[in-house]
Amino acid sequence: MSRRSRNLVLVLGDQLNHDSAALQDFDASVDRIWMAENQEEASHVWCHKYRLVSFFAPMRHFREELRANGFQVDYHELPSDGRKARKSSFSRLLRETFSQGEPQKVVVVHPGDDRVLRSLQQTTADCGVPMEVREDEHFYCSIDRFREWAADRKSMVLESFYRTMRKEHDVLIDSEGEPIGGSWNFDKENRSSFKRGGPGEIPEPPRFAPDAITRDVMEMVSSRFSDHPGELDDFDLPVTRDQAVESLEDFVRHRLPDFGTYQDAMWGDQRFLYHSRLSHAINLHLLSPREVVEAAVGAFQDDIAPINAVEGFVRQILGWREYVRGVYWTQMPEYAELNALQCDPSQGVPDFFWDGQTEMACVADSMRLVMETAYAHHIQRLMVLGLYAQLLGVHPRRFHEWHLAMYADAIDWVSLPNALGMSQYGDGGLMATKPYCASGAYINRMSNHCRSCRYSPKEAVGEDACPFTTLYWDFLQRHRSAFAQNPRMKMQLMNLDRKDAAFLSKVRERAGAIQSGELPV
Repeated sequence: MSRRSRNLVLVLGDQLNHDSAALQDFDASVDRIWMAENQEEASHVWCHKYRLVSFFAPMRHFREELRANGFQVDYHELPSDGRKARKSSFSRLLRETFSQGEPQKVVVVHPGDDRVLRSLQQTTADCGVPMEVREDEHFYCSIDRFREWAADRKSMVLESFYRTMRKEHDVLIDSEGEPIGGSWNFDKENRSSFKRGGPGEIPEPPRFAPDAITRDVMEMVSSRFSDHPGELDDFDLPVTRDQAVESLEDFVRHRLPDFGTYQDAMWGDQRFLYHSRLSHAINLHLLSPREVVEAAVGAFQDDIAPINAVEGFVRQILGWREYVRGVYWTQMPEYAELNALQCDPSQGVPDFFWDGQTEMACVADSMRLVMETAYAHHIQRLMVLGLYAQLLGVHPRRFHEWHLAMYADAIDWVSLPNALGMSQYGDGGLMATKPYCASGAYINRMSNHCRSCRYSPKEAVGEDACPFTTLYWDFLQRHRSAFAQNPRMKMQLMNLDRKDAAFLSKVRERAGAIQSGELPV
């Protein structure tokens, strides 16, 4: 930037929408767009190679679209040579840009990461450049609206927020103001397993072969971040809006009709089942939540998909996604440090969360998908990988950092409440009224993993004992006092009290060996 401009408009890597509030009054004669790949964002957690490509490739495609539309774009690429730009960050790159001619103002849409927001605020303040942070209109619910809804609530239960959003935005509401289908949710219809016969043939999501831009990014990531986890051989995510729209249309037509019924089911060696795999495109703003919800509701109106499938999917977008963002921005920065179960800060995720090398069939299958695609559906995340981490006693902040590193759709605002709060119960019940804790019996009921596993989900002690089952009973023992007054834990604690002392002693011994790594699993 060789001359003083009016506005330097920052476009962050998860804000790739052409109708962004940052661009609404853009004047190409006096304003410039600024985008940056940088080392700090790629390495503040040990990012999966696939995740890095899933951000940088869409950014470079968006840059080309902007330039084709007449925008001036100051874009900072990471070079393939890892020795160059080793210390690059938003702050350092912005300071270099300002040194070439300060803009009158920096404009940015509200970031999705508290750390990034604070860095930008500090940098612009230090340099004496005013910064305007604009509301991210991509979301249904503004941060102020969520704060208003949450005011004076002792707990922020999703169901109440979800119903408020349905009414405010007139989604699946009839002329009398009641929920279409006669119920606000259809959870009871959305918990089926595939039974013994399995899921049968399910059309997979579209695959998008990497073009020249994406291949350049893949080569850079492979060279610069060669020691990072994960694989790149199968990269096929949408990296442009047109590709994302194609993915949405394909999901609505081929998988949404059965999504609700089987959204909690798992099956070995299957990749995406009936799930949409749209979270990456939505979180990067290649798709808007409104168009996704409208497409799903349209499928119900056109008799393509039943109400239980459509409502279950809408709840994930209009309900849960908006809800976790509100929790994040009303609770930060203190939320990131919560550790309600007082887990040891030194307890990180086990090594097989980085490479998938374990004899537990359910974990191995989930991690295979993570390593290959930087993706797992919500039950694999919550009730396999998240459950194992919780039972093991992983510190909730460290689990979040792993989650943020390994998933292509992970951004701090969505990862932290999901990982630390819902999955690990680190917030002590702000989001979930009880911890999502279960034994191997749950996984056996919802999948075929246990059939081929060397461990028995029924056993808690002995050589063949399922680590989930061992750790489950140990988890209840460790935290009995913390859960004693929780009515939703009453049945589980009653079952614990039926166990004799000898059994619980053996459980503690085996659990301790698993936690220390003395007993490889």
